[in-house]
Amino acid sequence: MLSDIEIAQQANPEPIKNIASKLGIDEDYLEYYGKYKAKLSEELIKEKSAGADGKLILVTAINPTPAGEGKTTTSVGLGDALTKIGKKTIIALREPSLGPVFGVKGGAAGGGYAQVIPMEDINLHFTGDMHAITAANNLLCAMLDNHIQQGNSLGIDVKKILIKRCLDMNDRELRNIVAGLGGRVNGVPREDGFIITVASEVMAILCLSADVSDLKERLGKILVAYTFDGKPVYASDLKANGAMAALLKDAIKPNLVQTLEGTPAIMHGGPFANIAHGCNSVRATKLALKLADYCVTEAGFGSDLGAEKFFDIKCRKAGLKPSAVVLVATVRALKYNGGIPKAELGTENLAALEKGIVNLGTHIENMHKYGVPVVVAINRFGADTDAELAFVENYCKSLGADFALSEVFAKGGEGGKELAEKVVAATEKPSDFKPLYDLSLTIKEKITAVSTKIYGADGVIYTTAAEKAIAEIEKLNVGDLPICIAKTQYSLSDDPTLLGKPQNFNITVRDARLSNGAGFVVVYTGDIMTMPGLPKVPAAEKIDVDADGKITGLF
Repeated sequence: MLSDIEIAQQANPEPIKNIASKLGIDEDYLEYYGKYKAKLSEELIKEKSAGADGKLILVTAINPTPAGEGKTTTSVGLGDALTKIGKKTIIALREPSLGPVFGVKGGAAGGGYAQVIPMEDINLHFTGDMHAITAANNLLCAMLDNHIQQGNSLGIDVKKILIKRCLDMNDRELRNIVAGLGGRVNGVPREDGFIITVASEVMAILCLSADVSDLKERLGKILVAYTFDGKPVYASDLKANGAMAALLKDAIKPNLVQTLEGTPAIMHGGPFANIAHGCNSVRATKLALKLADYCVTEAGFGSDLGAEKFFDIKCRKAGLKPSAVVLVATVRALKYNGGIPKAELGTENLAALEKGIVNLGTHIENMHKYGVPVVVAINRFGADTDAELAFVENYCKSLGADFALSEVFAKGGEGGKELAEKVVAATEKPSDFKPLYDLSLTIKEKITAVSTKIYGADGVIYTTAAEKAIAEIEKLNVGDLPICIAKTQYSLSDDPTLLGKPQNFNITVRDARLSNGAGFVVVYTGDIMTMPGLPKVPAAEKIDVDADGKITGLF
């Protein structure tokens, strides 16, 4: 089989105006970025705002493993399959980050014959949204340091600066730095650091803003520092939010692309789910619901991270009501959760499958807690046996979840017809969506709710630093906010080595930060890094471009 990039490069995409016409979008509402990409105008969003909504389908997954699950591939393939069975469908996805593209994970445009294109553009610079977000964040940081340099009339304590610079790249060297060296003319020396762009509050704000006015207001609410006498300092105090919004005036517009089979896809925003809230923008999802009868979207990593935040943050804030959840897994990944090494996953092993399938069972049960019908999608591999597949199907049905095999990687939409039919049927069932916890609870009570009900923890342990941080946030009287827990994606617990369904553990909270503009409290567990590092052999080593501009090595 051809590689992902070879498949993408052999495609014959339609002009983006043709894709738009499938959705009833006039060319006047397109802002072109070449032949095959376009931003959708503010006028279109306003015009469609009063229309009826289609059905919202969330694609999520079990905890990721080295064996792979294929969540984005399933999202794209399901969209194509729904189109094939005659449903007017649109896909709403996140934009990739350059960090994973050049690191370990690779791109985020799907795989095999279930991809969004142009694959190279999407995985690299796309329409410049990531660069704009980076620039807006770093403008705020520059204005903060300039204010201190120019007399510090606000009395900002350089030891209590909260905002960090960002970069859309994995670069561990920048996690902790000393800035302002070289004498008085070069600034005030202080400790600083970088986070990856997709973990920044500016990214979260862009993805949760309703329009430019809301964006500007939210940017102004960013808590950047404290004064010497303990008073909070916001971006609006530095008069930074207007210029930041100006940098983001185009980035806030959703991007329209297409799948290999010509299904329309909106890609916009890209916060990570393990260190941010893991969903594409509210604007993109809301617009997609007005443009088609079925909208397939996804949340990052496993349902314990991405889906929980999709429901408890995005849906709650945007008033979204999902009609169905698709939970992606593979037999290989379930056997890996049962303790089988990656090299042995191609051999039938029902005992390991029975041991590891509890991970899938926990995710099914967790999704049912939100009152939404669940369909389990098993990405089929050639080595999967009939006995293994039958075991998974019977297990899913015993927990009240429907089940379908998916072969979209190898067959595109044709390989997802069974899944599409099951999903359509699920959307016709009653959906009684409700968030997991009430916003009137304290921060700690919300953390306990997610930790015990979703992760399966016995309780929560707080470090001294976390206790202090939560107390400081509560003093600000910022209102009833949801929480966004930063946690490893590899386990239901905060220990990445605990696979399956961990038992008898506590979640340890080491810190908390207020994302005041985004409107949630970030809670840090384990050793999650907000600036990842590159692996020993980064994917970047295999990426190249020839004399004709043809890129190779992307995946």
